[in-house]
Amino acid sequence: MTALLCTLGLEAFYGDAQALFGIDFSVAQGEVVAIIGANGAGKSTFLKCIAGMVRAQREAVRFDGEAIGGLAPGAIVRRGLSLVPEGRRLFPSLNVEENLLMGSLSRRAGPWNLQRLYQLFPILEEKRREPATALSGGQQQMVALGRALMSNPRVLLCDELSLGLAPIVIHEIYNALPRITAEGMTAVIVEQDVSMARRVSQRLYCLQEGRVSLQGRSDSFSREQISRAYFGL
Repeated sequence: MTALLCTLGLEAFYGDAQALFGIDFSVAQGEVVAIIGANGAGKSTFLKCIAGMVRAQREAVRFDGEAIGGLAPGAIVRRGLSLVPEGRRLFPSLNVEENLLMGSLSRRAGPWNLQRLYQLFPILEEKRREPATALSGGQQQMVALGRALMSNPRVLLCDELSLGLAPIVIHEIYNALPRITAEGMTAVIVEQDVSMARRVSQRLYCLQEGRVSLQGRSDSFSREQISRAYFGL
């Protein structure tokens, strides 16, 4: 299986503190891969390295055969990777539709536009003129996801989509994932909810203190194996 996106011995630092230790990772075209792990395991840092928000060595991140480590976030978006950040990071001065349109500034061609997003999440069309940060947490997460899709990425990087949301909203958002990936989009999903991560992905990686502690098919591990990898027991 040829990797569309991979990392090779990826390390990351915050000042003198090392956060990632030699992460080897790969995801193929059209695959959904989950990354699980406890708080502080390095999951968000890993996505930020890929997205250009945390410095990485050039050859440590490769996308479609090209070394992209350390490139600016805008350059990475233009190549076809888009991040749905933890905490949503919406623009408070903009309404829902304006936030969504920010995602289209990369001018990448593709199937995602406002009409299709409003079909995916009809509530966003209803509230398109309202301030984005005035929406419920779940609706804000839909805006953040929609903004990323508006860049028409080849790889969608999702950081904690379920964080702080009610279970019914979590299921609504994740139930949209098959429609998002139906045309071959690749997705990397960071998720603390292990059951959800296993349900929506083909493969998973578990990080523990900045290292890969488990990897393989999502349906191939017992609860005990995941628990040991998750908590380092």
